[in-house]
Amino acid sequence: MKNPELSVIVLSHNTRKLLSDCLKSLEKRRNEANFEVIVPDNGSTDGSPEMVEKDFPWVKRVVKIGKNLGFAAGNNKARQFASGKYVLFLNSDTVVHKNTLKYTLTYLKKRRDVGALTCKIVLPNGELDKDTRRSFITPWIGLVHLYLRLDRIFPKSALFSKYWYGNISPEKTHEVDVIQGAFFMVRRSILDNVGWFDEDYFLDGEDIDLCWRIKEKGWKIIYYPKVKITHFKGSSKGKIESNMRKNIPRLLRLKHRIAGVESMEIFVRKRLSEKYPKAFIIFVIIGIRLFKTIRFIRTIIFG
Repeated sequence: MKNPELSVIVLSHNTRKLLSDCLKSLEKRRNEANFEVIVPDNGSTDGSPEMVEKDFPWVKRVVKIGKNLGFAAGNNKARQFASGKYVLFLNSDTVVHKNTLKYTLTYLKKRRDVGALTCKIVLPNGELDKDTRRSFITPWIGLVHLYLRLDRIFPKSALFSKYWYGNISPEKTHEVDVIQGAFFMVRRSILDNVGWFDEDYFLDGEDIDLCWRIKEKGWKIIYYPKVKITHFKGSSKGKIESNMRKNIPRLLRLKHRIAGVESMEIFVRKRLSEKYPKAFIIFVIIGIRLFKTIRFIRTIIFG
């Protein structure tokens, strides 16, 4: 495709069936926006790259990385091949619904003060994926979310639910701190300016870090729920509650789950250590490590 406006990057790692479904949903939307698709593959062993080349010849490029570099570095491998003025990072375990690309791209083009945005991300049961919109950790949010977990008890409280914006209707367009990497649309010029994803993160946390750097430059980040995608969350991380789970080795599930928690600590140390008192940083890191221990025990016992 000549001069595409949007480059859609779909990172692949052993999610062949889900990747196929994702690309099929994109194929149905090819008349909604001028976009290209790039599939960087993190060393899949399930035939994903060959499937894409055979079944989806319209995909611009499959980047065969040869090993699992993680989410950040894997997505960054598409950088040299993406030619759009806008970039969409899209998970392979998603299905894109009608008008989602059209409306989100139009919104981003019209709002010059917006650097990045996401749509409404729903789980297969129709519920909002809470991680679609998040706040950066502050002393108060760290206390009520990581320690006291009061946002689970009072999910719509303006006082306790700031991390997941539970006090703001999921049907309302509004500014947020963090959007999820499952659907992360951003201006290419901003990506080049801030350096794409930080490859210190292996899995999770890289979207939070990128949002931090985008907002540092003065750009707004928007949650735009007029359109949506469905997210089969955790399918490539060993979390999914389905028959596919038994095919993912327990040690791999453990690695992915622990990596996600470790990413929280990386972010706190890199971005918050100079912003808040040392006592707060220690407080948050203790909470993260407690969470890590709980996740480790649960995975070992329950799988």
